[in-house]
Amino acid sequence: MSVRIHGSEHPVQKIFSDDFAFTIPPYQRPYSWTTEQAEALLDDLLESVNNASRSEQEPYFLGSIVLIKEEGKPPAEVIDGQQRLTTLTILLAALRETMAKSGVAAASELNHYIFQKGSQITNVPDRPRLRIRDRDNVFFREVIQEACRDLNDLRSVVLSDPQKNLKNNYEAYLGRLSALTPDQRLSLATHILTNCFLVTVSTPNMESAYRIFSVMNDRGLDLSYTDILKAEIIGAVGEPRRETYTAVWEDIEEELGRSGFENLFSHLRTAIRRVKAQDTLLKELRTYVKPQQQPEKFIDATLQPYAEAYRIIRRQEYEATTGAEKVNEMTGWLSKIDNEDWVPPALAFFVRYRQEPQLLIRFFTALERLAVVMLLTRANVNERINRYAEVLLAIERGTGIFGPSSPLHIRPAEAERAVATLNGDIYNFTKINRYVLLRLDAALSGAGAKYDQKIISIEHVLPQNPRADSHWMQWFPEASDRERWTHRLANLVLLAKTKNSQARNFEFDKKKTSYFQGVGGVSPFALTTQVLSESAWTPESLEIRQRELTMKLIELWKLDGNHVFTAI
Repeated sequence: MSVRIHGSEHPVQKIFSDDFAFTIPPYQRPYSWTTEQAEALLDDLLESVNNASRSEQEPYFLGSIVLIKEEGKPPAEVIDGQQRLTTLTILLAALRETMAKSGVAAASELNHYIFQKGSQITNVPDRPRLRIRDRDNVFFREVIQEACRDLNDLRSVVLSDPQKNLKNNYEAYLGRLSALTPDQRLSLATHILTNCFLVTVSTPNMESAYRIFSVMNDRGLDLSYTDILKAEIIGAVGEPRRETYTAVWEDIEEELGRSGFENLFSHLRTAIRRVKAQDTLLKELRTYVKPQQQPEKFIDATLQPYAEAYRIIRRQEYEATTGAEKVNEMTGWLSKIDNEDWVPPALAFFVRYRQEPQLLIRFFTALERLAVVMLLTRANVNERINRYAEVLLAIERGTGIFGPSSPLHIRPAEAERAVATLNGDIYNFTKINRYVLLRLDAALSGAGAKYDQKIISIEHVLPQNPRADSHWMQWFPEASDRERWTHRLANLVLLAKTKNSQARNFEFDKKKTSYFQGVGGVSPFALTTQVLSESAWTPESLEIRQRELTMKLIELWKLDGNHVFTAI
């Protein structure tokens, strides 16, 4: 049986009429337009009004909306276009408010386009033309549609991101419209209602509505794959439980944030698929994860535990009677790695062994070492994904993850290349140097070192370009010596401040006292404090320092031959 699709062009006054009763279904994403997008729409409309006043009126096209709607019946679920419908409602409410304050009688007429007047005869109550997601709808109705809450009272209220967007856009519109004359506001209202058009595309079921959406462009923020997954997964939940699972989904999305939530699905795909993506993320999730087949089981047994694991790992919020501090320390270091390829195995292991902190310590210590070695050996993305896929397979099998042939272990060639990088011009490796120096500094400071400084920079002790008449040239008269040591580990320190181009070439004593010292004559970094105790900076002292610092890292990451194959 074919599905009938209807497409019609309507002015805004027809859109906000008794012919439509818009609802935003619970599986849709929240209201996301910021003031930048809302004001861009107002700018376009004001320009359109000015153009219309100077010449023959040209209709202004606001785009299209996709609806699930039966022919001849008002109820309409908004599949695409909620951002514009919500923002237009905010704009009409702001026009109503500013026009009323300036005594324009027509202000009350705008209520008709925000609310449908009820009827005792047909037993229809007063109701808003647009109902957004339940989570934000009361706020939307009270603050904007009914305007019965003072905006000043909201300044001390903690609002969700969608509520902030609603409030901020309403305030922005009130400010912009207040700067117009009463006649300009009336002209704008008339123009929006009579000369601005939307194309409505309606179909009676979700499948055809999303098929239509996939080939149409949206003026606003495009739906992400998580929005489409939400529609498919929550839509597959039985009606009695749909509202409950919608709330669960939205709680997770709000907790992780929109980008974090999208990242979670990417990591979830990798954890289950265990190979590099070979198709679109959406298609691979549908094909291999198959959340739409058993939606409730997927949310309960997969999405919720993985989301909680992701939050705990990324924010270092693990709690346990013993061992929690070490687990959080190691996940904190992993979070500083310049890629997230390590996340899928971290999630997979954490979900399985969350109640065993000693196993978590052992695993995350080994995982951080593996991530660092791949960083030091400059493994490419394919090499990283393949190695972590081996780790994921070992986790799934449940045996051998800590055995002698575990993919977590560092192979001799890898260890040699990693040590060579540590002994080389590490300053020139921009994705590596900061991590290595912070890790080294923490090891020198003792366990649990934390770095709360807003700015951390890397500085050379021996300047890159010392003056010809300086002590540096007496200590390093040979250019080959300067070239050999300038960018190596021994010559680098950390500073809790931005670099100072003038201070870089100070003599050693002045550099220590006026540049390297922090509050109270000390530095927050052990690496830098060590330098403060040195009386001279020579090739001989650097030789000793390089050996000591490198050995500290070899010991930390067990990169010598005696540790490569031992259990972690």
